Amino acid sequence: MVLLSSEPKWPALPDYFHDWALVDVETSGLRPGRDRVLSLAILTLDALGNRTGEFSTLLNPGCDPGPVHVHGLTAARLAGAPTFEEIAPQVGALLSGRVLVAHNAQFDYDFLAHEFAHVRSWVPVGRRLCTLALNRLIGPAVPDLKLGTLAAHYGVRQERAHDAQDDVRVLSGILRGSLGEAERLGLSLPLLDCPPRQDHKPYVPKTPCAYRNPGRYTPGGPLVQGMKVAVTGDTQVSREELVARSVAAGLNMMTSVSGRTSVVVTNDPGAASAKLRRAADEGVPLVDEPTYLRLLESVRPGRAKGVARQRRAEVPAEPTSTSRSAPAPRIPAQRPAAPAATPVTADRPLTGRRVLVLGGTHEAAVDARGRVVALGASAAVNLSARVTDVVVLPGGEADRRMSRIAALGLPVHDADWLLAPEAAERPAPDAAGSAAENRPDTAEVLVRGAVIDLAETDTDTDTDTDSGTGTGTAWTVAAAWRQQAPCAVDVVAFAVDAQEQVAGDEDFVFYGAPEHPDGTLRLATDGPTEQAVTVDLERLPLETHRVVIAAAIDGAATFSDVGAIEITATCGVGAAPAARATLDAATTERTMILAEIYRRGERWRLRAVGQGYDHGLADLARGYGVDVAD
Repeated sequence: MVLLSSEPKWPALPDYFHDWALVDVETSGLRPGRDRVLSLAILTLDALGNRTGEFSTLLNPGCDPGPVHVHGLTAARLAGAPTFEEIAPQVGALLSGRVLVAHNAQFDYDFLAHEFAHVRSWVPVGRRLCTLALNRLIGPAVPDLKLGTLAAHYGVRQERAHDAQDDVRVLSGILRGSLGEAERLGLSLPLLDCPPRQDHKPYVPKTPCAYRNPGRYTPGGPLVQGMKVAVTGDTQVSREELVARSVAAGLNMMTSVSGRTSVVVTNDPGAASAKLRRAADEGVPLVDEPTYLRLLESVRPGRAKGVARQRRAEVPAEPTSTSRSAPAPRIPAQRPAAPAATPVTADRPLTGRRVLVLGGTHEAAVDARGRVVALGASAAVNLSARVTDVVVLPGGEADRRMSRIAALGLPVHDADWLLAPEAAERPAPDAAGSAAENRPDTAEVLVRGAVIDLAETDTDTDTDTDSGTGTGTAWTVAAAWRQQAPCAVDVVAFAVDAQEQVAGDEDFVFYGAPEHPDGTLRLATDGPTEQAVTVDLERLPLETHRVVIAAAIDGAATFSDVGAIEITATCGVGAAPAARATLDAATTERTMILAEIYRRGERWRLRAVGQGYDHGLADLARGYGVDVAD
């Protein structure tokens, strides 16, 4: 690591004093549990930022090294390297008792967790800090948050990209600069608890069904390839064998029952299971195990799905579940460039600004943020370096951030300012680097119900900053809320068909099952107040018509206690947001649909929703056909 300017001082806030273990991995692919670590570097720092240790090694993964053009690690070069099992004790000693730091930390943490699982152990890390998530909170004046971009911003020279040893040294400079900026803004670090786990399992893909669903089974008739079959209760043949024989016959085995289920296999039709209740509600026929086994002997041929990426000729209607009309589709460029700055107009004088609203009742704050958006600005939920103005409603003077806002020199206004704000020029940055130095926010600001097309964009294959597939179609919708929220929020996602039902329980992604078996849908937790869902649009099954992204609160708290939730949409982790929306209309509700990604002809679209419900997550999941135990 070479600093381009004088090294910034280590922050003085006691809350920032931790022993750190900075980590970078280069891998054979992007799927922890399936792919392996090829190169590992660790740099340890004490609570004052002094270097206390450094470790770096290549690793022999025992498999194909994957994208050599990215990391340069050929099989021949790795042949003489140690295995992870040989260096696991040394790695464990370096990580133990320290906060793990990485850029896109969940990626590095998950790979290490699976490597330790391979040697029948667990990664000894209790907390981690993601510098990508930290810089999303900081909001530095940079075009994106990739490792190289942040290195240049914080005055660190990156000499060998995709080299674990150099990347981890660059990371130490980024951490130092980021902590200094976080201290200047008075931010709490987004430290995430991640107690050692022993349940990381190897990647086991679900066998996809090659046939279209022909519909319901007719009692007395044959089974047809592609039929969706669910099994409930005890069986004479082991469940694993029954599923294997069914899959071999061309049937689509489901873990839940929905209106699309063809038949349910049960030896106890009077049982009170959730699957049988749903089958009764939907009119799904039942067969017993002996009958089903006989039917398996002569399954009729089905209709193949055809080319995986073939689109249907007809244009499906816009989703209507939220009862909103959508604007006419906008035709995106094939490879859109960075968005141009929206001009300031008389009716939108705050275009390009970020406005933070403090104080007031929930209803008054909602009205103020709505006015902010109507005037062209985006409504912030946390203080960051991109905030250009602060609106203080009654009671906001007591907000703990006011002293920091005064020190930053940010313009402070009362509610009347939103009635006739001036389109003033941004003040010049002061010597301390005032937040006013930021370039205008170029992300498209969405109101509730607004829609954008998700065009394919160029993304690199940097696993430190892009945990997608490298196809340019992995879009991430991130949700963030205020740092001092009084309760936990869980973000979830459902991949549903044309009947608004999941094909199986695996199409429900949540904290307990954060990744779909085929990797097309993933949930990432980057900090206590930020979670994100990544959707690989190109690889989603044709049967998936929509991905619903929601948030839920456990217990008695409601969204009026949480306040506003901001969502951002990016193509590639670390990329500049293409769109953002602040959703805060919910009051007594405990669950809220944040956004939906859905097919529209040849394109995918994203809608900002913001629809709340008083019931809990279990009821929401059941509504989409997930088999939730009572």
